[in-house]
Amino acid sequence: MKEETSYELLNKIDSPDDLRQLPVEALPRVCAELRDKIIDELSRNPGHFGSSLGVVELTVAIHYIFNTPYDRIVWDVGHQAYGHKILTGRRDIFYTNRKLNGLCPFPTPTESEYDTFTCGHASNSISAALGMAVAAARKGEENRRVVAVIGDGSMSGGLAFEGLNNVSSTPNDLLIILNDNNMAIDRSVGGMKQYLLNLHTSEGYNRLRNALSKKLYRWGILNDERRKSLIRFNNSLKSMLMQQQNIFEGMNIRYFGPVDGHDVTALTRVLKEIKDMKGPKLLHVHTRKGKGFKPAEEAATVWHAPGIFDKETGERIVADTTGMPPLFQDVFGNTLLELARQNDKIVGVTPAMPSGCSMNILMKAMPERAFDVGIAEGHAVTFSGGMAKEGLLPFCNVYSSFMQRAYDNIIHDVAILKLNVVFCLDRAGLVGEDGPTHHGAFDLAYLRPIPNLIIASPYDEHELRRLMYTAQLPDRGPFAIRYPRGRGVLTDWHCPLEEVEIGKGRKMKSGIDLAVVTIGPIGNDAAAAIRRAEKETGCSIAHYDLRFLKPIDEEMLHEIGRNFRHVITVEDGVLKGGMGSALLEFMADHGYTPAVKRLGIPDRFIQHGTVKELRALCGFDEDSIYHAIIHTLNL
Repeated sequence: MKEETSYELLNKIDSPDDLRQLPVEALPRVCAELRDKIIDELSRNPGHFGSSLGVVELTVAIHYIFNTPYDRIVWDVGHQAYGHKILTGRRDIFYTNRKLNGLCPFPTPTESEYDTFTCGHASNSISAALGMAVAAARKGEENRRVVAVIGDGSMSGGLAFEGLNNVSSTPNDLLIILNDNNMAIDRSVGGMKQYLLNLHTSEGYNRLRNALSKKLYRWGILNDERRKSLIRFNNSLKSMLMQQQNIFEGMNIRYFGPVDGHDVTALTRVLKEIKDMKGPKLLHVHTRKGKGFKPAEEAATVWHAPGIFDKETGERIVADTTGMPPLFQDVFGNTLLELARQNDKIVGVTPAMPSGCSMNILMKAMPERAFDVGIAEGHAVTFSGGMAKEGLLPFCNVYSSFMQRAYDNIIHDVAILKLNVVFCLDRAGLVGEDGPTHHGAFDLAYLRPIPNLIIASPYDEHELRRLMYTAQLPDRGPFAIRYPRGRGVLTDWHCPLEEVEIGKGRKMKSGIDLAVVTIGPIGNDAAAAIRRAEKETGCSIAHYDLRFLKPIDEEMLHEIGRNFRHVITVEDGVLKGGMGSALLEFMADHGYTPAVKRLGIPDRFIQHGTVKELRALCGFDEDSIYHAIIHTLNL
């Protein structure tokens, strides 16, 4: 791909070492070129847009001041890190980002030594960075600096606070940078705030402060406990003078800021002054999501991942979906509102994804009955459990991959008491370009062992509506419904709301030569493959839609076990412990011995690419199912 000739400075930066050769006066221009590069690339190859634009100056300043990759930078929520990727040797191949066999969608150490940790999910940076800081100290690497860059909502995650608690009590020199992009940059309220910032980031001040601390330690006047008390006193004094308080001041963590996250010169100065300070410290930086691209600044949610757009006009290139089936998430959102109008006990809960899961439909119509709890999946589940305990009926919508973070909450806070909570697992199965951190591969396997839990997956949009209706009927207990990202198969999706018998599957088609058992929308691909195979071979193939993984339809499985020597199972989930495993367990328990071929996600982490590409890679797209049928029939 031809490089843009306008990137005069950026084209010369093949690593942060090249960046550090530039005078600080050149950094604003580097930032401008880096921002233009991100805009140019993402206008053609879609990705996470607004977050990376918001941290351009911060990214440049960090790599300018810190000796990366020896110094460790841990990004929280990896969709902030496009600028980081471009500055760290991946500029010329950035156009492959999120494509099959191209650059990974989020930082990963398997791709670059500059990517220090996996960061597809939120809130893990402080814990991981603290571990690195402690390891550096343990190995005697006194010159190695460790920085956690947390923000874009991830400070609301419980793991972040667990990490902070440990940071405050464990000897370390960690620097936490809080990228606060939820508000505009505050205007200065007089000279005292800037004076205190300058004072507490002053090299001379901190040299004097550290020298005095060492002397007081030698004289026996100061110890670790008294030092923590002094830090708390110092932070309290700053709070009084600056007329603002924050949670960090009571945690023995030195606090600096807030500072303008779009002033790269000021950022480099502050980072230079505080990077060698001893003890944990936090720099609070205000940034604006979408900075430098007006449409993204004005509509941050829309421009989080906007798809293809015209970089000159800001017009998003939206495909014409007229006559196409709806997104599963929109069927969920509209059906939830329909049910809520009929059942005043229903409430909606989502951890920071109201538009991503279409909970915003209920929020707009009934704002008092929908709750966005922030990036806090465990809290979302337990919060739902608390409401259910008192008689409400929460529909808790969490992406399948993110629900992994609330596993104990499902068991301890919902399942044990058999509370009426409906878990709607959006993005179940392979999700595409977001890759292994976001694939909803494990939910069937990790939910199946939990007692009291009903697990279902709809074949199509009508089935999703019927399952949602069934789940909100009285005394159902915990009820999980999983469905994929993307569109269904029915344009006429609005059907009557009817009860589905719990644990009852459907025989979609009779047959005598082979049985194909599916769960969820992947059954539509299996049905197409069956039609092709029957037309080509003249054989008779039965198709069963299991519909419920738990309780499983034992009557249906007995029928399959008695009548078929060969069975193929198809699921958009991991093979280890999933639906195929459940069928094998049943057959073994009841003395049936059919030859079972299982199709699904193999025992490895699956890379990024389109859903179609990845299903083919894993061997359960329509063509793969067809070939498995032909092979089995020829046995």
